[in-house]
Amino acid sequence: MLTGKQKRHLRSLAHHLSPIFQVGKGGTNDHLVRHIQEAIETRELMKISVLNNCLDDPKEIGVEIASKAGAELVQVIGKTIVLYKESKDYKTIVLPKSK
Repeated sequence: MLTGKQKRHLRSLAHHLSPIFQVGKGGTNDHLVRHIQEAIETRELMKISVLNNCLDDPKEIGVEIASKAGAELVQVIGKTIVLYKESKDYKTIVLPKSK
């Protein structure tokens, strides 16, 4: 579980990232989640955008993808989801220590 300080740090790092995946009219599926799992292992931090033709709530999509991919939901702002998962092999992000 991420603390508020850690989430704030990750949000600042994610600000300059471009979304890698898009959730469209079909919503989420196992194929999308599998690709997200593979990509987040090497990147640790990623953005996912929810397209306008997707009728599902972006917050619900973010929670669903995070739980299925084993990642932490950092932020959902508008139609953009930010996910974080600490990488086993490609660790580059150092989180602030929680007190």
